[in-house]
Amino acid sequence: MHHGINRKKKNEFLTEAARYDLVISTYALAHRDEEMLSQVKWNGVVLDEAQNIKNQFTKQSQAVRKFKSNYRVALTGTPVENRLSELWSIMEFLNPSYLGSAEGFRKRFALPIERYNDKDAGTKLRSIVSPFILRRLKTDPAIIKDLPDKIEMKVHCNLTKEQATLYEAVVKDMLRKIESSEGIERKGMVLSALVRLKQVCNHPAQFLGDGSELPGRSGKLNRIIEMLEEVLAEGDSALVFTQFAEMGGMLKAHFQKVFSQDVLFLHGGVSQKQRDQMVMRFSEKNGPRIFILSLKAGGVGLNLTRASHVFHFDRWWNPAVENQATDRAFRIGQTKNVQVHKFICDGTLEERIDEMIEDKKALAENIIGTGEGWLTEMTTEQLKDLFALRREAVADE
Repeated sequence: MHHGINRKKKNEFLTEAARYDLVISTYALAHRDEEMLSQVKWNGVVLDEAQNIKNQFTKQSQAVRKFKSNYRVALTGTPVENRLSELWSIMEFLNPSYLGSAEGFRKRFALPIERYNDKDAGTKLRSIVSPFILRRLKTDPAIIKDLPDKIEMKVHCNLTKEQATLYEAVVKDMLRKIESSEGIERKGMVLSALVRLKQVCNHPAQFLGDGSELPGRSGKLNRIIEMLEEVLAEGDSALVFTQFAEMGGMLKAHFQKVFSQDVLFLHGGVSQKQRDQMVMRFSEKNGPRIFILSLKAGGVGLNLTRASHVFHFDRWWNPAVENQATDRAFRIGQTKNVQVHKFICDGTLEERIDEMIEDKKALAENIIGTGEGWLTEMTTEQLKDLFALRREAVADE
């Protein structure tokens, strides 16, 4: 293990490395100790969670490409999370120059596929990279014979009248501002409005940030409480994902009050030691049965097979990221069917974008992932249609 402050340095490391068949290290040290690691003629360099080099410009991406070896292997469940340049970066590590320059790749494949949904370009790219990709699916019985089913369902919720009022105010404010803006400023306003509308759909208290009471003000919160009551009554455990750390904190406090039991919450501010302790506690037979995780901090690298229910309280419009999070429970070692619940507020942008993503799913499965950046390219009229609130979606009070 090449790790920690007491790790071997320079000649001492080179001598030690020659004595072993395998050296395990981290991406951070690949950059920090790049000069030393580059002096070794490795038989092979293997990258686990290779999405860590998806950005060609990061120092760790540049470092691993300099390591000399007879062969290279990259393991990842998400070779493309947001844009095709990520695939280029991983392939550049595996087979330098195979896909040409980054700029040439962008013109030949990335722009036609991402901007115009060019199926011919997608088919051509797949044929070029497929000889170097060995894809394994958990649903393939030849790979895992006894893995239970994963059952995905969408949970449709209504807005409360308070949520609907706030939602329409945000839309009105955004449309007024973008009328007189353009370029980067306009894109920033659209993305800012998108975040604020997601917050409104979650709960007015999250949007307002005023520490106000939670009960009875959010259709989503009302529904997840009902569903968690059923999960706990059945003796099962659940993971709850949200992209907002502040929402996770609110849910933790509310769940503990409603269910009178301890609830775990993992977010980006949690230390590695605390993270490990939480995972251990959740895995224990009598440990806490609800585990809230921020999507980015808890979406990878965890084994949480005690959970048989996964709730996506708010949606990250990249199926690859959501699937990675779901796979904390749906993985080798799971003995129960995993039920995945994706919350959507009817009549809001959540429902519209979900429809768009479903339309793009075949293409996304073929080559690309789906982020939110493409929303900023919409015309004002398209944005009005996307963000407009349908009144019939508001719950009666």
